[in-house]
Amino acid sequence: MERHARLTGGEGLKAPGPAMRRYGKHSDEDDVRIRPERRGSRPRTHRRPKHEDASEGMVLTVDRGRITCLVEGRTVTAMKARELGRKGVVVGDRVAVVGDLSGAKDTLARIVRVEPRRSVLRRTADDDDPHERIVVANADQLAIVTALADPEPRPRLIDRCLVGAFDAGLEPLLILTKSDLASAGPLLETYAPLGIRYLVTSADQLAEGAARQVRELLRDRITALVGHSGVGKTTLVNALVERQRATGVVNAVTGRGRHTTTSALALPLPGDGGWVIDTPGVRSFGLNHIDPSRVINAFPDLEPGTAGCPRACGHDEPDCALDAWVADGHADPARLYSLRRLLSTRERREGD
Repeated sequence: MERHARLTGGEGLKAPGPAMRRYGKHSDEDDVRIRPERRGSRPRTHRRPKHEDASEGMVLTVDRGRITCLVEGRTVTAMKARELGRKGVVVGDRVAVVGDLSGAKDTLARIVRVEPRRSVLRRTADDDDPHERIVVANADQLAIVTALADPEPRPRLIDRCLVGAFDAGLEPLLILTKSDLASAGPLLETYAPLGIRYLVTSADQLAEGAARQVRELLRDRITALVGHSGVGKTTLVNALVERQRATGVVNAVTGRGRHTTTSALALPLPGDGGWVIDTPGVRSFGLNHIDPSRVINAFPDLEPGTAGCPRACGHDEPDCALDAWVADGHADPARLYSLRRLLSTRERREGD
């Protein structure tokens, strides 16, 4: 007690506390205004606002966190709301948007919800890459654009795109460009057993009005275009939508095209009620995310024959029942060859 009195200046006095030092000698702790604890004032919750008044939009392009959407006929720039977490937004997505929807310069809206996707086209960088990438959402068909020359056709890449289309439930379409440089016959013969729709054209034909034929195949549908760099994909898009995106040339040394499209972009087809999505050129189409057993679904004439296959049959084994199925005349042998060629691309790297 004596020691306490010496320190405080008297037996009945308290040592100056934080409040007295801060508010003066006539104040004590009772004068301090206590701030409510944040955690107690705003309890955490997993509930998210419903945003029932949000407007529906379609994602046209995504560029470094800024998302361009078509909302009520206007082009609106938006960003992803925090409540979406790590959920990605890709071209073709149907989204719910709130905020400034005027589309005026320097305005920014928020995407608060991504609607369920009807279809998703995915790929991996390579067959040993575990990380899948979504190319486009809600597409109806996949147009695989391939040059007949300059650069040379790459059937293995075409096969891989076909597998991706079948797995995503998209109808494939083969568009062969630069027909003025080489004949389309050999390549069409290769894919004839698959029964894929196709169109053969060239830059000169597109300039003369052949783009109308392509539009007929794309009318009232959302079509994603995919292809190797330099095959004339962007030239085709420019002819279809009457809009000039940058085009490039093929390197004379490597035979490869230069990437001129750096991000996917959805564009409306004038007067046709459809959409075309131009995607960056690809040099590989990894299939690490696709279960090979699902590829058979694209071959309804062969699928019944798998009933007699051994368990976990890879359909390229000596005891595969499909050989007998085809030998008995239930399907064209070329169809079995096509199936096995597509399945084999899942097991080896794309390189030719």
